[in-house]
Amino acid sequence: MTENRQVLIDSLPNGKLAESNYRMESAAAPTLQADGEVLCRTLVVTIGAGTRAGLQGSASYAGAPQTNIVMNGTGVARVEQSNSADFSVGDLVVCSTGWQDYSVQQANQLNKVQDDIDPAHYLGALGTNGLTAYFGLLTVGQPKEGETVLVSAGAGSVGHLVSQMARIKGCQAVGITSTPEKCQLLIDKMGCHASVSYKSEDFRSALKEACPNGVDVYFDNTGGDILGMSLRRMNTHGRIVCCGVVSQYDTSSPAGGPSGIPGLLVNKRIRMQGFLVFDYAAQYEAARTEIKGWIKSGALTPYNDEFNGLAQAPSAFVDLLAGGNVGTRIVRIAE
Repeated sequence: MTENRQVLIDSLPNGKLAESNYRMESAAAPTLQADGEVLCRTLVVTIGAGTRAGLQGSASYAGAPQTNIVMNGTGVARVEQSNSADFSVGDLVVCSTGWQDYSVQQANQLNKVQDDIDPAHYLGALGTNGLTAYFGLLTVGQPKEGETVLVSAGAGSVGHLVSQMARIKGCQAVGITSTPEKCQLLIDKMGCHASVSYKSEDFRSALKEACPNGVDVYFDNTGGDILGMSLRRMNTHGRIVCCGVVSQYDTSSPAGGPSGIPGLLVNKRIRMQGFLVFDYAAQYEAARTEIKGWIKSGALTPYNDEFNGLAQAPSAFVDLLAGGNVGTRIVRIAE
């Protein structure tokens, strides 16, 4: 019997997420039952902060939070058996693997990975993170050359790509992050012209100094106080891209929105828009082609930080929510 290890949601968090909210179990690997099914062996999964919103019940697209189910997640997997003419044993695919060794997938839900680039990029810059950065910045934010783009969670899975894309489009990128070390990394490696720590004793003054000409596009990954401070730096006709609310995910009592809405929006004619990357599914391939070109040319450098072993997935998630990651957090499960 082939063993299938699974990380299950044991309990819903009451307050901050803990490793104890998960448990690992083993069962027999699933088998194919019908035409069009494919058995996949998970090699690596990605962990994103937005998944925490699903456990909180604040992500309507994720449905109601449940226990005793495999934790969801997107991964790169290897085809082990196939009842589909479109996939052969050994093919590498991207799919909703969840936190487990094996899963049965419908062939029409699989995306074959091309071998002309590191497959791990399909979980980061060529996956949901990169597509979120791409469409959020370019379609929703609509930056113009010479404008200032401010990015919160600037060293995160989406943020570190947004700042680089802003630079590619001829903008001045300013990143907000936690530590002085991450601030320097944003400048040295991630395309930012300036960076600010939200833990600074005088964050408001530091943000003003980093954005002397105001902010034209604010890419918001955090919400909360950082959004409130950034609102007050916006220029007339600025655009605020509402991507995520990571500051409010890991709690049982999310805070309300910042003051100044709608007053500031009206007075400065600011557009504030939320979006879901799934809305742009028909344009994914064109976006991936452009992003892949940036990676190959060296214009964009994706960062992945790694944990090893399926058992490490819960701790990798908890650490991510505490701001421990730089770039895309991935967990390698098998070679």
